[in-house]
Amino acid sequence: MGRVHLSTMLDRDDTDVAAVCEPLPAAFEAATAEFAKHGLPAPPNEPDWARFIERFASELDVVFIVTPHVLHEIQTTACLEAGLDVLLEKPMVMDAAEAERLIAARDRTGRLLVVAFPGSLSPAVRTAARMIASGEVGSILNINAVTWQDWDRHTLGTWRQEPAVAGGGFLFDTGAHMLNTVCDLAGEDVSEVAAWLEDDGRDVDIRATVMARLPSGALITMNACGRAIPSLGSDIHVYCERATLRTGIWGERLEIQRSGRHRLAPVRSVARRPVWEQFLAVRARVEPNPCPPEVGLRMARLWDAIKASSASGGAVVRLDHHAIRGAA
Repeated sequence: MGRVHLSTMLDRDDTDVAAVCEPLPAAFEAATAEFAKHGLPAPPNEPDWARFIERFASELDVVFIVTPHVLHEIQTTACLEAGLDVLLEKPMVMDAAEAERLIAARDRTGRLLVVAFPGSLSPAVRTAARMIASGEVGSILNINAVTWQDWDRHTLGTWRQEPAVAGGGFLFDTGAHMLNTVCDLAGEDVSEVAAWLEDDGRDVDIRATVMARLPSGALITMNACGRAIPSLGSDIHVYCERATLRTGIWGERLEIQRSGRHRLAPVRSVARRPVWEQFLAVRARVEPNPCPPEVGLRMARLWDAIKASSASGGAVVRLDHHAIRGAA
């Protein structure tokens, strides 16, 4: 993912990638090849992230963190405290406690922190969220979301299937986009959750089903299958009192069917933009931050409740803003 983002950054006149922190020699070689494709020399590489900050912080404006999930909190906090703005790859952190500490670090340092969720950064999702929040389509009744991928085959033998490093499996990796976008569209923390995580003999979840209720009474279902045939896709339907909205977990579309209409129709919205371009607009204060750490906290609370429910055989877990409580 670092190289995917790098490919969109190197064509820009307003961005200089001044240094890289890549501990794996083969991965740095691949990054060097990406620079070469753009006619640029590779910048210096400092493999140790703590030394990277000590060595380069005074020369940088921003750090883009694209590392295994377990490193996100400690690395982001160190960068913020070094006076750097941060664009952080998803999922933001491993749990709600880390999310709260990261918000405190952001507030303490006064630096910018944007979480790189394409869904929250998508004009399609932002448009849908505004339509819901404004009351234009009425209150949410139900949300149904699904995502699928042959994730197990692709990630077997990698850190993404190591619980202590990844924090979860398919639902916390590709599925994190679904959790985040659903939370974003809902606009409020869930109040009750029941979930089942199936590992299919792996060390992390491969398939999952989640049911949830919002304080408003709206109901949510989410289905994640990480053992699909070779494929990758998603779908989200938001059923409201006066319309049905359809999008995807990455904000790859937006359609609406209003009351009295017979089918979904595309909603005109601004063209999608790369994550880095969105971040620069937020940093320049041209746009508000569409994915601050508060959005990451909402998702982290949901993820904590999902794990707690699944560990209790799918028992309903009730949430408040400070704790997760099991219910018989």
